[in-house]
Amino acid sequence: MARLKEMYRGEITEAMIKKFGYKNVMEVPKLDKIVVNMGVGEAKENAKVLDSAVRDMEIITGQKAVLTKAKKSVANFKLREGMAIGCKVTLRGEKMYEFADRLINLALPRVRDFRGVNPNAFDGRGNYALGIKEQLIFPEVEYDKVDKVRGMDIIFVTTAKTDEEARELLTLFNMPFAK
Repeated sequence: MARLKEMYRGEITEAMIKKFGYKNVMEVPKLDKIVVNMGVGEAKENAKVLDSAVRDMEIITGQKAVLTKAKKSVANFKLREGMAIGCKVTLRGEKMYEFADRLINLALPRVRDFRGVNPNAFDGRGNYALGIKEQLIFPEVEYDKVDKVRGMDIIFVTTAKTDEEARELLTLFNMPFAK
C-alpha cells in the first residue's frame, strides 16, 4: 500500500484535527483525485505526435489515457470541433497515492533549479493546479525514447472547503511549497 495513504490514515488526520478542530474524522479533507492533462497542440497537423504523448502519459501514470477533443472550431488555430488535441488521466485510490508519492519524492526534486512549487496556485475551493514543463523528470520515462519534450498539468482535487485546509493537507503530504 502507498506510503502516503498510510500517512493520511494516521498522523495527517491527527494533525488536521488538531489544527482545524474538526469534531468528526469524516470532516477531515482528503485527496479525492489527481487529474493529469497533456495538451498537444501540434496534434492537429500530425496525429502520430498524439500517440507518443499518450504513450508517455500511460508510462508516467500507469493507467490508460483518454483523448481530449476540441470543443469548438477556431479558424485562427486551424482547429475543428472534435479534433483530438490532447490526453488526460484521472487517478483515484491506490494509483493516485502512488503517483502523488512518486511526484513529490522523486520527480519534483529532479526539476532543474527547483525552489519549490507555487503556493498560490489554489482555485478558491481547495484544489491545487501544478504545471510541469517536461515529462523527463519522471524516472519511468526513458530519455532515448522521447521524441519531443512536453509539459503537463497536474490537478490535485481535494474535499477541502478552503484553500488554507487544502494547503495544509498537501503540506502534510510533503508537497515542497516555495517559501
